Amino acid sequence: MSDNFRADNLVLYKNQAARVTNVSAKKINIVTQDGTAVSVRPKDIELLHPGPLANFGQLSKPQGELLTAWELLEGETTSLEELSELAYDEFTPATAWAIWQAVDDGLHFSGSIAEITVHTAEEVAAETEARAAKAAEAEAWTAFANRVNQGTFLPEDGRFLQEIAAEAMGQQVRSQVLRNLNQSETPENAHALLLKLGYWDETVNPYPSRLGVNTSQPEYAIPALPEEERRDLTHLVALAIDDEGSRDPDDALSWENGRLWVHIADVAALIPPDSPADLEARARGANLYLPEGTIHMLPEAATAALALGLDETSPALSFGLDVMADGTIINLEIVPSTVRVTRLSYDEAQTRLDESPFRELLAIAQAYEARRVANDAVQINLPEVKIRLDEDGAVEIRPLPPLQSRDLVREAMLMTGEAVAQFAQQHNIPIPYTTQDAPTEVVEGDTPSANFARRKTMTGSQPGSTPGRHAGLGLDQYVQTTSPLRRYLDLVVHQQLRAYLNGEPLLDEQAVMERVGAAYAVSGDIRYAERLSNGHWTAVYLLRNPEWTGEGIVIDQRGKRDLILLPELGTETSIYAKTPNPLDSIVQVKLQNVDLPQREPNFRFL
Repeated sequence: MSDNFRADNLVLYKNQAARVTNVSAKKINIVTQDGTAVSVRPKDIELLHPGPLANFGQLSKPQGELLTAWELLEGETTSLEELSELAYDEFTPATAWAIWQAVDDGLHFSGSIAEITVHTAEEVAAETEARAAKAAEAEAWTAFANRVNQGTFLPEDGRFLQEIAAEAMGQQVRSQVLRNLNQSETPENAHALLLKLGYWDETVNPYPSRLGVNTSQPEYAIPALPEEERRDLTHLVALAIDDEGSRDPDDALSWENGRLWVHIADVAALIPPDSPADLEARARGANLYLPEGTIHMLPEAATAALALGLDETSPALSFGLDVMADGTIINLEIVPSTVRVTRLSYDEAQTRLDESPFRELLAIAQAYEARRVANDAVQINLPEVKIRLDEDGAVEIRPLPPLQSRDLVREAMLMTGEAVAQFAQQHNIPIPYTTQDAPTEVVEGDTPSANFARRKTMTGSQPGSTPGRHAGLGLDQYVQTTSPLRRYLDLVVHQQLRAYLNGEPLLDEQAVMERVGAAYAVSGDIRYAERLSNGHWTAVYLLRNPEWTGEGIVIDQRGKRDLILLPELGTETSIYAKTPNPLDSIVQVKLQNVDLPQREPNFRFL
């Protein structure tokens, strides 16, 4: 009630000292230390001292022994007046205010005007230590923020920088450090700041981590190959044709009197369903191919035991296909086998296409491709590159020429996929089929711009338990089955085929779909991490070659910008054009700058 207050009382208002100037029936007028006059309700203020307080000059700090009073009362409770009398030998507005400031400080005292708690020596020591730590932390932060503004850092800044790195890596979605620096809390901004400070250099690729992709190599034991009967196919020339430097060849081709043999690494012989290795591979989904190296789905021991051509002979699951002159597959035989494999690169195979068995293999590949094209397969012919880091960390971007040797291997793998899909349907074997819807529209022509437009009409392929058309391949049914060392669903197909061949129980459709779901859940992130990583290292390559110039091809127009294909880099860029260049025209472009965190090189016309 206002009856409890009088003019010249010392009161507490919003933790400030205030003097009552006038009291009415409903309102109390006060003035605060900073001279502000306020009309308040009784419940808005607390009485510190009845006064009289004529002016705030009376609140100057009194002489006394407050610490002595604390020592005498340690661990007890007291009142404002009692503590004032003990510390200052009197209770005045000045001593009341001094006591309350000590209570508000909270080191030796805490509580309310009515009851003050006197802290123990242990509590005071702990609070003193905490305040010192807080002051040191504030000092460290201020020094760090100053260094950030100067574009540098010291080793002791690591704890702040690690939080920024976690944001850049996608390991957390908010950063108090960035917020306190008034910086945008995005992975790209965190990346840019770390580069600016020199805490990261351009070699840090944050994208696999940002997407939650496992970047550790699997390490667990693999059992020895079981003793079982295998057909001896070592008399056949078996050719494992792959990219130069490939370390995990998992397919090879043979030609035997008109029959195509496709030998696949027999991974399911060592990794049965639901084994520890199977569960680990399921969680990974597929190999992760990065320019800086491959993160494998299976441990190195599996590659050493199963990859084709690493030893004098290799275990395989061999698929024998009879292919008609028109590319039709009429028979399929599947056998566990032993093969003797010769490894060679696509370039080496290209030089031997007029030799046997390369000549025969190419002929059936061309017949099969012609059949697919006649069945409305979608052909997209755009330049491709392979990006890798050499042993010294240099970025290599190597165009992949359209070799017939590549076509040969691709068509053999597709034949196998179609034949296995037919085999599984004939024998009621649940497997994960791969389907793809038809393009959203038909684009004619084989120019770069037409191929680019055609690519935009394509939808992604989908795994599922039901066979169906794969429009892009021009196949009425298809299953990926030729890379069980590299893709988990290929391994599932092999597990099912082996179980069928051995008369063992098959996984049912639900179990297969559970595996499809698990692999599909991670495969998108894996492919996206590969694409972003390629973009990152392309940007790094250009950062290191700031004078880069090259040839581009106009493949689209977007407003006042031409979309330019850069075959040498395997990428696209848009450049402002006062007058649009004709589609498919050749232009010369020069690098202007590179935004590495955004993976955006910018070019201009020469």
